[in-house]
Amino acid sequence: MNWDTIIKIEQEKEYYQSLMEKIANSQTVYPNQEDWFKAFELCPFEKTKVVIIGQDPYINAGEAHGLAFSVLHGKTPPSLLNIKKELNIEYGYTINNQTNLSCWAKQGVLLLNRVLTVEAKKANSHRHFGWEIFTKRIIETLNVHREHIVFILLGNNAFEVAKWIDSSRHYVIKAVHPSPLSAYRGFFNSQIFIKTNQYLLQTNQEEINWEIV
Repeated sequence: MNWDTIIKIEQEKEYYQSLMEKIANSQTVYPNQEDWFKAFELCPFEKTKVVIIGQDPYINAGEAHGLAFSVLHGKTPPSLLNIKKELNIEYGYTINNQTNLSCWAKQGVLLLNRVLTVEAKKANSHRHFGWEIFTKRIIETLNVHREHIVFILLGNNAFEVAKWIDSSRHYVIKAVHPSPLSAYRGFFNSQIFIKTNQYLLQTNQEEINWEIV
């Protein structure tokens, strides 16, 4: 089992063809097409041990590059800044200017948005295009074919995927979204990163170095 095989199977389905047509009718789309599946390229199926579920990509030029919450370079978006603040609370990490979370992905963290594309300046513009079917398939496949994965669900949109996860085989962590609108209602001091590493150690897996470098 690998991501290439899983993705190719989905690309042959009718919903995916319809999804591509809808995206083609959009104006400027983020991220660039070569980055749509970057999360899978950096985090192989057999090495995935943490899945962080976000909503959809950033809507500004030069930000989205296929990893949820991550920015290739430039200014730190508010949600990512709040993630850094929580890491400071949990581990004391310095809040630096680094924005690229590839360092997490390469350790086995799948940074997966429910929707993988967006039209410039229009948040949620590709919601219900069909990406939700695709990402459901990703989550279901991990659920069945892997064990002891930590699923971190951030926000109400991400909470929906809990019903596809067998909590007797995996660990599900729910927290409010780290956006400025909700972070103070339960994201800060949620201990999601510490809880993740505790579970990984309990299941004889190597913990994640969450420092963004």
